[in-house]
Amino acid sequence: MRFLFRLLAAGLLAAGLAAPAAAGDKPTMDDARALTLKAADLVATAGLEEAAATFNADGPFKYGEIYVNVIDMDGVWKVYPPRPAGVGQSVLNVKDADGKLLVQDIIAVARGPGEGWVEYRWLNPASNRIEPKVTYVKRVPGRDLIAYVGIYK
Repeated sequence: MRFLFRLLAAGLLAAGLAAPAAAGDKPTMDDARALTLKAADLVATAGLEEAAATFNADGPFKYGEIYVNVIDMDGVWKVYPPRPAGVGQSVLNVKDADGKLLVQDIIAVARGPGEGWVEYRWLNPASNRIEPKVTYVKRVPGRDLIAYVGIYK
């Protein structure tokens, strides 16, 4: 199975879905969307445990400000690379800087159209300021899981 992941990672690199070419390049909304779709497909085909190992390792799914989150339909973290100890915790009632229930919005997109954008304001650790952030959300096919990737605008 690990061979399959290496093959997939190599394919993502070849498709240009790895880290931006230069260290200073900022990821785009297209990057976030494409990576979210690939992440949801990986969870669907390989399973959560194998996908989580891939998402937590530096590489095409984790670089710079980019990382893949996975929650279940109840708002419980299944994958959270910035703080793996948070896995298993409910984030259902997490609010952004303006009081928006952003995880509930993420779940609503997954339950409704199945994929789409959620916008909110979040602390950017690079600038230490509250900044607009946009996240692409995709319900994992055949599972009660949601994959998403966000970028600061």
